[in-house]
Amino acid sequence: MTRILVTGATGYIGGRLVPELLAAGYDVRVLARQPERLDTRPWRSRIEVVAGDASDPAVLTRALDCVDVAYYLIHSMGSGQRFEVRDRRTALAFGTACRESGVARIVYLGGLHPDDEDLSRHLGSRREVGEILLASGVPTTVLRAAVIIGSGSASFEMLRYLTERLPVMVTPRWLDTRIQPIAVRDVLRYLVGSAEMPPDVNRGFDIGGPDVLTYRAMMQRYAAVAGLRPRRIVTLPLLSPGLSSHWVGLVTPVPSGIARPLVDSLVHEVVCKDHDIDRYVAPRPGGGIGFDRAVELALKKVHDLDVTTSWASASTPGAPSDPLPSDPDWSGGSLYVDERDCTVDAPPERLWKVIEGIGGRRGWYSWRLGWWTRGLLDRVVGGPGLRRGRLHPDRLSVGDPLDWWRVESVEPGRLLRLRAEMRLPGEAWLELRAGTDGNGHTLFRQRALFHPRGLPGELYWAAIRPFHDVVFGGMQRNIAHAAERTEENR
Repeated sequence: MTRILVTGATGYIGGRLVPELLAAGYDVRVLARQPERLDTRPWRSRIEVVAGDASDPAVLTRALDCVDVAYYLIHSMGSGQRFEVRDRRTALAFGTACRESGVARIVYLGGLHPDDEDLSRHLGSRREVGEILLASGVPTTVLRAAVIIGSGSASFEMLRYLTERLPVMVTPRWLDTRIQPIAVRDVLRYLVGSAEMPPDVNRGFDIGGPDVLTYRAMMQRYAAVAGLRPRRIVTLPLLSPGLSSHWVGLVTPVPSGIARPLVDSLVHEVVCKDHDIDRYVAPRPGGGIGFDRAVELALKKVHDLDVTTSWASASTPGAPSDPLPSDPDWSGGSLYVDERDCTVDAPPERLWKVIEGIGGRRGWYSWRLGWWTRGLLDRVVGGPGLRRGRLHPDRLSVGDPLDWWRVESVEPGRLLRLRAEMRLPGEAWLELRAGTDGNGHTLFRQRALFHPRGLPGELYWAAIRPFHDVVFGGMQRNIAHAAERTEENR
């Protein structure tokens, strides 16, 4: 049986590719930095997982042992100044390890781009990664896609929220650039089919759907499919890609750090120059999925709460990733703690139900204006703010986004630990615990922790400390009351 390695399996495309490869009969291994984020996937028991970073040669040697085909689905979507260096280093390490391990094929998903124009840093880096893998000595398939239309994709969420929230809008000139979008189902079909390409194929392929549209036309057609009135759109040439990405970050759930590479790609005309891929991957009967049908399928998934992966599954650019310093004698610097306990007149399972349902549309059971203002400020500086919401209204899993938090740990019925991904001069966590005290009463324990980074972090903690009784005290009281009301209404 052909053994396949998938990198980026906790991301949007990788998380959907794994079950497709399993359905096609492949033996799948996954390389993941945080394997626990895969624990709730329905296919977890059917794959092998190697923990580690794709830039570590020793980890790659283990992960690539006896692998026939390796999928490289790693991209730096962040705004850090050294993302190009990280992309280059990781791609070089991956290509070298594949060659030394005897891998028969590498498959890489990059971005569609013109050949004769100066590219943005992000598109330029993706092109460079493709070139590195093609030169690795391992036969490589580079698939180049433009806007991917599918439930949970960053491109789709950007289109969706811009169209739904702004019936009248002043927009940048890139709305009139021609684009060839592609349905995520067709992207997955090309990815799976690439595993069986002949060994003499070492090249890139443009992939796209049957429609070539401007972004303006995509918005109008989205509105029609979604049952909205036609949008009124006025183009303003002065909006640069940088300003556009901040504008997108304020209007949509997609933070500017992720919106920037998306906008950068839309500045260029991104239309397939050929359809050579059809020589190696059998075309879909009747042709590729059109734009309108792709939107219909994506909206159905959204409405049915069946979004299996999302752009927000990936960590926010620049967000910290180290675990909570849980050692009581931790010596990594200051660690400020706001800890509150209270008894709740409801069973622990009722309290847990409220805890697990926090955030998103239900909010944070606290000072709404304060949370809204802090979320807006976070979006202005490129953070996620409060608009990422939840993937599911009632359930949480490790790795899920939750507004400006990321679920770091879940012990069903007992503990929810969240890590902040908002822009902060330090690292922050919020813990919510349901249990019982020595007398058998339901005990609700809440902890907010902050590890400051330098003087700005110390000043930040001092500035927000006077508001903790309003924010965290109010949160605890209101969560407790919500559990008690639920119990009374049974």
